[in-house]
Amino acid sequence: MPQKNRTVRGVLGGLVGLVGLSAVAGLLVAASVTPVLTMSGLAGAQALTLFDELPEVLQVDNPMEQSTIYATDQDGKDIALASFYEQNRVPVKYDQVSPVLYDAILSSEDKSFYSHGGVNVGATMKALIDNVRGTSSRGASTISQQFVKNVRIQECEQNVDTTSDTYSEELQQCWRDATEATGADGIERKLQEMRYAIQIEKDYSKNDILLGYLNIANFGGTVYGIEAASRYYFSTTAANLTVAQAATLAGIVQNPNTYRIDKKEGTWTNKEGVAQNSEADGYAGTKDRRDYVLGRMLADGKITQAQYDEAKAAPITPAIKVPTQGCGGAGPNAYFCQYVKSIVENDEAFGATEQDRRDLLRRGGLKIYTSLDFRIQNDAARTMGEIVPANYDNNYFGAAGVSIEVGTGRILSMTQNTQFVETPTDDLAKTSLVFAGDQLHGNSGGFQVGSVYKLFTLIDWLEKGHSVNEVLNGRVQTNLKIPVCTVPQSTNTKEIGNFGGGGGSTGSVMNFTRNSLNSGYFAMASKLDICDINKVADRMGVTLANGKKVTDENVPYDVLGPKNISPIAMAGAYATVASGGTYCTPRAIDRVVGPDGKERELPAAACTEGVISKEVAATAAYALQSVMNGGTGNQANPYDGTPLIGKTGTHDRWSTMMIESSTKVTTAVWAGRWKGQADIYQKWAGNYQLNAMRYPLARAAQAAANAAYGGDRFPDADRNLTRRVVTEVPDVVGMTMDEARSTLESRGFSVTNGAPVESDKPTNIVAAQDPSGQAAGGATITISPSNGQGTTVPADLVGKSPTEATAALRSAGFTSIDIDNSCNPPSAVVASTNPPPGTATSKTTGITVTCQ
Repeated sequence: MPQKNRTVRGVLGGLVGLVGLSAVAGLLVAASVTPVLTMSGLAGAQALTLFDELPEVLQVDNPMEQSTIYATDQDGKDIALASFYEQNRVPVKYDQVSPVLYDAILSSEDKSFYSHGGVNVGATMKALIDNVRGTSSRGASTISQQFVKNVRIQECEQNVDTTSDTYSEELQQCWRDATEATGADGIERKLQEMRYAIQIEKDYSKNDILLGYLNIANFGGTVYGIEAASRYYFSTTAANLTVAQAATLAGIVQNPNTYRIDKKEGTWTNKEGVAQNSEADGYAGTKDRRDYVLGRMLADGKITQAQYDEAKAAPITPAIKVPTQGCGGAGPNAYFCQYVKSIVENDEAFGATEQDRRDLLRRGGLKIYTSLDFRIQNDAARTMGEIVPANYDNNYFGAAGVSIEVGTGRILSMTQNTQFVETPTDDLAKTSLVFAGDQLHGNSGGFQVGSVYKLFTLIDWLEKGHSVNEVLNGRVQTNLKIPVCTVPQSTNTKEIGNFGGGGGSTGSVMNFTRNSLNSGYFAMASKLDICDINKVADRMGVTLANGKKVTDENVPYDVLGPKNISPIAMAGAYATVASGGTYCTPRAIDRVVGPDGKERELPAAACTEGVISKEVAATAAYALQSVMNGGTGNQANPYDGTPLIGKTGTHDRWSTMMIESSTKVTTAVWAGRWKGQADIYQKWAGNYQLNAMRYPLARAAQAAANAAYGGDRFPDADRNLTRRVVTEVPDVVGMTMDEARSTLESRGFSVTNGAPVESDKPTNIVAAQDPSGQAAGGATITISPSNGQGTTVPADLVGKSPTEATAALRSAGFTSIDIDNSCNPPSAVVASTNPPPGTATSKTTGITVTCQ
């Protein structure tokens, strides 16, 4: 059994024990090195100083290690999602390796490891002489020297440019330079190994050196370290190796690519061209080396005769377990994994250049702990798999969902209907694109988000002091003036229309929001400015999926979300409302730990308070709650008692969204064509229409989030922003009907025609309106035309003779005139009329004249 933590200072046997550390270098030169140098033509002062002139300090850096992305399961346990490596290495601690493996290595490679000072002088002398003669380039090295050799190989490999066309050849050269040099080069290599071996024996314990060697050594191909080798060749761990397995691995490490046992076709051919060390010959070469190791272990008393006999009789039986590298092995979590990977490869927190970052991921031994929460992820992924086919009709139908934590931006869940693959394929059920992300994070171009973009019109409306109870003419219009950067642009909202083809209506902003009325939101935009609306989106963290700003281009139709944006960006905006106005950068990484156990700097992320005011956020939430309670988002509400806000979105007939949020978690779901514009309406897959799949997907994810995180009551809406708004109604009596309609509609009112009323005005003239004075903005005003039959009893009839009065009445249009008997005397004059003089009435009204 290996001894615990025994250092060279405590070793009394061998060369170091005899003369002490300080004399090692001189003794080696005087007793061993000088004769060898003389054989190679080096003598005298040169021979005496060469050893001392070699570098003494070897910097033992961390070897290349695989990086692993983790998530936390429901019990708080770290679960590996995926690993990335250039060299498959899983470092272990001393007590994580079976003692029988230590015994196998020491018996076969360096049985005096715990009693020498880093160098076996006799064996080294023979190796040096063979190098000079050119008869062999073998090492005959101690474990300490082999550790040094592997450290230097690793150092060389880490400096190879991974983008070089000769990358593979350069890696092989690193190995050759460290293992195969002959002649003077071989002498210098061996002397340097000796010098460094002596140095590391001063700096490290014996156990640390032994473990370091086993963690760094190559075991064939890209398999490095005893743990990865145990897993790969025997599907076990280094702690659970049998005697036969331990002896096999101890044999493999002596000549890794010759003795590896994962090549069924063999690892070399003899001079007759016959494959050797193959499955067919029982891996004869490896078995011979294994049996040698077993013999050494028996001779050293490390195993019993029975153990030896049993292990030697056992055939070489690989149980190859090929490690899955990359996100493809993360199953339903693969797209979240890919999103995290893209952060590491693109954020300067992980390196100055893209290649530096890629190398760090594959070589740097990072432990990347993420925000993924299986309490949400499992339900969301299961629902996605049950509802959305991976490839519905070979026409790019896809779906994605994402949930983020309100107030932190942590991405808790990410699902997608397709199967993740790294390589391009024509199979539309498979892709590497992360639909929930953007071009930088998942190489996705985003999607036209539709009416969920109306959020920013609503926010701008409230920020400008308007009320959600303000009433507007929300009918489709052919020439609506909508300001774009202060310049009004004529917009034919009839071309867009409303979902279902309705013509719209006069109503409040609350109704427009609950029913997602396009024409109503265009009416709101006509009182705002498109450029300001897009600035709100920009302020709330929304960018185009290609990284450009949403404010770069501004058109009236931006109200309805035609821009390509990622679901994550839209989720972040709705989370801002749910948080009371705080925007948090979406983030997927909680912490990163390097191989040294220290936490690394994370990508920049922040939460910014006051992106929108609390009053505006509360009032927007008030309006958006109506969407989830009887509005267009009703089908996505799990109705579990958690208050929710939300919004639906549809772009034309190929892209749909559903976003909903509690005060704790926001969920965004997209479903539609991820390429092309084929219609998704009236098409069924299983029990669901394609355009309606967003509802159960969002409902399942949000229900799981509500169960895990809960949710509070949203704050009360601001009173001023929910006030009833009245405006002055223009007086249009006396105008033509067309003039009156135009005047009222220009002020935002709806207009309807009433029945004609008695008036002496022409029939195309407004004779009455209702209401007049003040009314709610956008209210319906009834205008009534003249019936052309009205007239007025002349005001100057009193004092006229009956004949003059009759003539005046007939002139005014009256046809029924009754002259009282009091008017018979020749001197009689008019005293009164009924109706009285000046009365407006119909021409058919009977007029009675009384005289005095």
